[in-house]
Amino acid sequence: MNAGTPAISLEKVRATAGEALAVAYESARVSLEKLGLGGQRAAVYLVLDRSGSMRPYYDDGTVQHLAEQALALSANLDDDGVVPVVFFSTDVHGVADVSLADHRGRVAALHASYGHMGRTNYHLAMRAVIDHHAASGGSDPAFVIFQTDGGPTSRSAAERLLCEASRLPIFWQFVGFGEPDHKQFAFLRKLDELPVPARRVVDNAGFFPAGKNPRSLSDRDLYDRLMAEFPDWLAAARAARIIR
Repeated sequence: MNAGTPAISLEKVRATAGEALAVAYESARVSLEKLGLGGQRAAVYLVLDRSGSMRPYYDDGTVQHLAEQALALSANLDDDGVVPVVFFSTDVHGVADVSLADHRGRVAALHASYGHMGRTNYHLAMRAVIDHHAASGGSDPAFVIFQTDGGPTSRSAAERLLCEASRLPIFWQFVGFGEPDHKQFAFLRKLDELPVPARRVVDNAGFFPAGKNPRSLSDRDLYDRLMAEFPDWLAAARAARIIR
């Protein structure tokens, strides 16, 4: 911990990324401090669903907005000013950075460059995050915002990898776009509740539905929901010696 100090200062965020992102950064700071996470360090990742049903959320800027919110959160937790973003559907389409210095319109440009939108293979995107975090050589845990609008094509592969990954310094926060009570989200609720220690070393995942209009959530509400289970995971991961 770093005595409650955010990784990047408000002044630098404002100068580099602009006022709108600075406002989100401040909302994230308040949420973190409320949960006792002021000064916590973590590498923030964003995983974005590019299955065909996600098209409207890309077209209307909702996914771009989430990327900016993730970047504002990251500026509190990680001093590099960068969020690695994994785009996936049937396969992983690409892993690219969204940064304080280059975030405006970034998601739309990347999305357009990847072409065909396919199905929904969670496990391939999860593996891409695991590999990226391992290759980075960083000592901080990873906090992964995993956005999707439906269940995976291969439920068994996703469940198996999540259980295997419970030994790693990675927390997975799933965020559902769409009707909150849709049956597609039953699997994500199942992942959130997989038993410990029968299936997992620690509880390494959370889930919440962001609704049919995710942009209607205030920054503060989004951050409160994103971070709700992270403190418990940090404590459990320390006790299990997964993180220091």
